[in-house]
Amino acid sequence: MRVIAGVARGVPLVAPRDRATRPITDRVKETLFGILGKRVPEAHVLDLYAGSGAIGIEALSRGAAHATFVEKAPAALAAIRANLERTRLGHAARVEPRDVDRFLREPSGGPWDLVFLDPPYELRDIVAPLRVVVPQLAPGATLVVKHFWRSEPPDVAGLGVVRQRRFGETMLTFWEAENG
Repeated sequence: MRVIAGVARGVPLVAPRDRATRPITDRVKETLFGILGKRVPEAHVLDLYAGSGAIGIEALSRGAAHATFVEKAPAALAAIRANLERTRLGHAARVEPRDVDRFLREPSGGPWDLVFLDPPYELRDIVAPLRVVVPQLAPGATLVVKHFWRSEPPDVAGLGVVRQRRFGETMLTFWEAENG
């Protein structure tokens, strides 16, 4: 796993060595950022269930203004901090060592232009975090959820599904805020 493009291009990233974290593959990450394109530069990014921080770090490397990483697992938090140090992108980042639901109930740092959710597959109910984050989105914001391909994207007021991409068992679903 590495940073694919931007100022930290080629920097190898570490991932926690536990079964709870499923690092995003370079192929999926490259497609994700190819789709996002011009939405990334200057964006305020929220990386929920951040794992190794690979998605938020890729956004920072490609010119995002700031990224907030929300993660509660100690091994994953250590990986995020190590990866921010390796890439020298820590000046534009904030690491929130807590549960996603708790973070979203106490909003800080928004409005968000890009939000990434990569919840554990066993956490099938993504509707609650989606509903809570909607009022914290900037007009026209993009929200991307990485999930098991057989899980149908829920209908959430204020968000509209605009695209889906499947990679084996992984699906990326792209929503846009309808407030913009």
